[in-house]
Amino acid sequence: MKIQPRATRPMRIAVLAYPGCMGTQVFAISDLLGMAGHMGQALQPGSDVPYALQLIGLRARTVTMAGGISVAVQRPGSGCDLLVVPGMDISSLSAWSDKLEPLGRELAYIRKTFAQGTPVAAVCVGSFLLAEAGLLDGRKATTAWLCAQQFASRYPGTELSADAVLVEDGAVTTTGAVSSAFDLAIHLVKKLWGARVATATARVALVSARPASQAPFVDPGLLAPSLPAFSQGVAQWLGTRLAQPYDLERLAKAFHVSARTLLRRVKAETGNSPLALLQQARVEKAKQLLTGTSWSIARITEAVGYADVPSFSRLFASRVGETPARYRRR
Repeated sequence: MKIQPRATRPMRIAVLAYPGCMGTQVFAISDLLGMAGHMGQALQPGSDVPYALQLIGLRARTVTMAGGISVAVQRPGSGCDLLVVPGMDISSLSAWSDKLEPLGRELAYIRKTFAQGTPVAAVCVGSFLLAEAGLLDGRKATTAWLCAQQFASRYPGTELSADAVLVEDGAVTTTGAVSSAFDLAIHLVKKLWGARVATATARVALVSARPASQAPFVDPGLLAPSLPAFSQGVAQWLGTRLAQPYDLERLAKAFHVSARTLLRRVKAETGNSPLALLQQARVEKAKQLLTGTSWSIARITEAVGYADVPSFSRLFASRVGETPARYRRR
């Protein structure tokens, strides 16, 4: 999303409100940009406010957001320099066609606005609207980790970075789960005012100036099982034996197949090896023990089948994006 502060006029940012969109994601942009304006004046006295924000809607003068709260909106003006699309309230992870079909006007507007050369950004599952409008074909993108499986299945033409908090691919920016609206806002502040104001705004607002990974927050217990029956059975068998050494021959015998057949079927169904499934299960169990017990990291390491703390810490960090100690502190 290549946008620059305008020398002749402020950058025009339009936030598209629609029925059922989330107010947090609508107002986070407005509120943090407003705070950045105060920071900018304090750090750069006499500087002009480099943006103008408009909350727009396509149906009426008010939009009822998630939770039944109504907000006044304006009709789209003559154009904007950035269109921001918030996500919606999700009561279930299925029936995406039913969720998106009523938003035909919004999808057409997003498509038309982008075709006219306007950069577009989406927050959380707002990425589904961008993908449905055809903006994400052949692009890199992210979305809320809870909906990543559904997104990848529905839009196979998008290169999904499910762990990323913010992905910028040319004129399209997407972000992760609900609170990533603040990450997008800080991203915009940095483009408008520079790194100094962005850092100051992030500190005052208690948000990160550097988008992190969604990986530490993923809870497999909230995700619908996505593995085919055979691999799901393998994963469950391994998950009940985390502290035991990995034994491929024993595993294959339990499922009445040869080791070669087991490796081939699991690879075909999951893209991974049985050992990778075991490693992921061990990491998820360690995450539970780190947050739910006062056990030492050494004891947790042993409980999930490892004898060497440094080796397990490296595995944990490679999959979660931070060490066990840092994960526990945060």
